[in-house]
Amino acid sequence: MELRHDEAGARFLAEDAGEVVGLIDYALAGDVATFTHTETDPARQGRGIAGKLTSFALDRARELGWRVIPQCPYTARFVADHPEYADLIA
Repeated sequence: MELRHDEAGARFLAEDAGEVVGLIDYALAGDVATFTHTETDPARQGRGIAGKLTSFALDRARELGWRVIPQCPYTARFVADHPEYADLIA
């Protein structure tokens, strides 16, 4: 599985053999990224894809100097469960 940041599409992607199996959409305003939606291919749920992708997205946000608004319920729950990302919350 490959995790990547599609800056032009304002999303983070999880791909398997070129097929998108997970995504996180965001809206960027200055240096604040609002994570609006997390989605995993229903046939692949329960395999940890969303968690790996969320960690990747939050790590990338940190690298870019972004603050994050976890509007998406999945992201909000993830950050609550992983206090190492609490410093990113705008």
